[in-house]
Amino acid sequence: MSCPADLAPYAVQDANSKGRRVPEPPPTSRSEFQRDRDRIIHSTAFRRLEYKTQVFVNHEGDLFRTRLTHSLEVAQIGRTVARNLGLNPDLVEAIALSHDLGHTPFGHAGQDALNECMKDYGGFEHNLQSLRVVDKLEESYAEFDGLNLTFETREGILKHCSPQDARELGEVGERFLKGERPSLEAQLANLADEIAYNNHDIDDGLRSELLALEQLEEVPVFARHLHEVYAAYPGLSGRRVIHETVRRMIGTLVLDLITQSAANLRDAAPRSLDDVRAAPALMAFSPAIQQEQKELKSFLRQHLYRHYRVNRMSNKSRRIVRELFAAFMDNPTLLPPQFQEKAKQDQPRAIADYIAGMTDRYAMREYRRLFVMEELA
Repeated sequence: MSCPADLAPYAVQDANSKGRRVPEPPPTSRSEFQRDRDRIIHSTAFRRLEYKTQVFVNHEGDLFRTRLTHSLEVAQIGRTVARNLGLNPDLVEAIALSHDLGHTPFGHAGQDALNECMKDYGGFEHNLQSLRVVDKLEESYAEFDGLNLTFETREGILKHCSPQDARELGEVGERFLKGERPSLEAQLANLADEIAYNNHDIDDGLRSELLALEQLEEVPVFARHLHEVYAAYPGLSGRRVIHETVRRMIGTLVLDLITQSAANLRDAAPRSLDDVRAAPALMAFSPAIQQEQKELKSFLRQHLYRHYRVNRMSNKSRRIVRELFAAFMDNPTLLPPQFQEKAKQDQPRAIADYIAGMTDRYAMREYRRLFVMEELA
């Protein structure tokens, strides 16, 4: 089944896809990229995202974003922009839903700790791990390891990569060595990710009371939209003010991304997917919005991500990851049987795969099993 006829000539379609690593008969009732999306949704790694943190560790509250809800929000934003620009919404959705599959428990604190543990064994990076999940670690199909996704979904998962890693990855890493761009759909998924996490971290920060409206009024992009809400709805208060403000911010960013990217496409006039790969990045915000985004990121880094309460939990999270890794390195027989077998081939990487696949609550439970006498094995 081919892609819709209303896609632009420079969009990714079934006809110009580089295909799958293991050839398969084409799907009969859906496109290749719908098949990718469906495989991702049915994967074990995707289900685990429900209990992996964004900023707040899973047990801290049921109303905060998780990697799962974040991925769904990225997909929603990405599909909207794709439809406005004639891009392939199914590919954008597949990339969005899979981009965090390799994330560790405890967010960036967990990733940093695992990378530190793996510094002498090739390191750890969640983009590479997401690709590893869909290429090797998922065990659902009789004929291949992983999910056997299309090249275009896989390259969208791999947002950045060192030259050394790129050489080891083969075709999917070549663009990093050649200085080429990925598809527009991959570029879009990356920016949709940025829109989602910046704005929803504001929402979670306010919900947790680590941020206050008075603080955010110092940020121009937030203040502008907040005052629009107050002007349109005098007397409005509570969660509705926050929701109205955040949704207007998202709307502004989405419209700006569509407008600026459309202008870039008119100027560059790509006629094919190859033209897109040879051009500078064409999906972009306007300079003014890009500056506002930079200011917002700086504010969140200073006032939310480095808040002492977040730092306390991050410190505990790093300790859990480090001590689990050390215990398994010292005695691999503590690993579950399937990982003991993998450890015979490459013990550090098998341990990294095991820890990265844990949810927040499973990692805490495993820590108690190993180090607390009262816990059952």
